[in-house]
Amino acid sequence: MAIHSSSQHTAMAEINVTPLVDVMLVLLVIFIVTAPLLTQSIKVSLPKTETVAPSQETRTIQITLNAQGELFLDQQAIDFENLETGLKELVKTSPELATQIHADENTRYAQVARVLAVAQKAGITKLGMVTQAE
Repeated sequence: MAIHSSSQHTAMAEINVTPLVDVMLVLLVIFIVTAPLLTQSIKVSLPKTETVAPSQETRTIQITLNAQGELFLDQQAIDFENLETGLKELVKTSPELATQIHADENTRYAQVARVLAVAQKAGITKLGMVTQAE
């Protein structure tokens, strides 16, 4: 019959942190070694030239939606049914057409989404939403 002492059945109250410190130091060394490799870039001396104006001038149009739901294309009132044809005509005259949407903050999201869909369907690729800084 074996005699057990009470010290063998008590829980160990100490935590061995040596393995944790070893792992953290290895990770730190890996980070120190790889960090300069990630930020290294190729140095290139670029030639100097005169500035040149762009070959095509980009025309910017404005689509405005007010709080009452009224729609304006370049300050001219237009209805949703004629918006697509109006935008298609503008795209034909200027293929690099940039469009800015000015929507009142009280305008329903459904109306703004409808305008965005019509603009995409008309072939407009450059589209921006105009906001104000707080």
